[in-house]
Amino acid sequence: MKRVLILGAHSYIGTALEKRLLASPDAFSVKTLSLHTPIESLDFRGADAAVLVAAIVHRKETKETLPLYRAINCDLAVAAAKKAKTEGVGQFILMSSENVYGMNEGVITKDTALHPVTAYGRSKLEAERAIAALCDDTFTVTILRSPMVIGKGAKGNYRRLEALAKRLPFSPDFENRRSLVRIETLCDAIEQQLETPRAGIFFPQEPQPVATRDLIEQIARERGRTLRRTKLFNPAIRVLIATTTIGKKAFGNLEYRDLAALPLSVLEERV
Repeated sequence: MKRVLILGAHSYIGTALEKRLLASPDAFSVKTLSLHTPIESLDFRGADAAVLVAAIVHRKETKETLPLYRAINCDLAVAAAKKAKTEGVGQFILMSSENVYGMNEGVITKDTALHPVTAYGRSKLEAERAIAALCDDTFTVTILRSPMVIGKGAKGNYRRLEALAKRLPFSPDFENRRSLVRIETLCDAIEQQLETPRAGIFFPQEPQPVATRDLIEQIARERGRTLRRTKLFNPAIRVLIATTTIGKKAFGNLEYRDLAALPLSVLEERV
């Protein structure tokens, strides 16, 4: 039986992962910890693996919130990883994000440069680099760089799409491609890493990118609604994509392509 710590009580991913692992009581024992508690007071001893899902995300970046991104997503994450290693935990799984690339549109491949443009993306990349440096023969570091997570109860851009699916009488018949990961697929990926720990950077995602239109229609169907498609809004959508970040995030093209696992060494900063 693998003893797993989930670091991030009441988080969306943490709650879903806890439910998934508890469904296999012969394979996993699970303990969930809140990182609102001072890290030095937490006890990681006896755990085989720790999964860090706690993070500051979906907050408007202001003068007041900017320090939180580094403090929570980087400094606290690194402190948790160091404590885990010191107290004998064998594997540390870090939830990261496509935001480390700093792209709202385009194709992300194994050769795409890391160039975060938000405080969230920068804090995630800094955490990746510092935690990857802790990896050795006794401490396996696994980084999951996910695209947008979707599923009932998800936050961020998915919540905005839910609002559209509830209100719109039509679906915008607009072609685009977005790489996504369903919460079930993400939990599958984490469970697989727990079963067979591997050091490196991994990219959990659905087999094929989807159009925002299809996602809105699926959400509507799950709520008993059927939306008719229309191209009426397409000129306005093109303007939104060209002029706003929200438009790019909602209807632009952003996909992972030909991405396999990457070694942690790609995070080494070169002069």
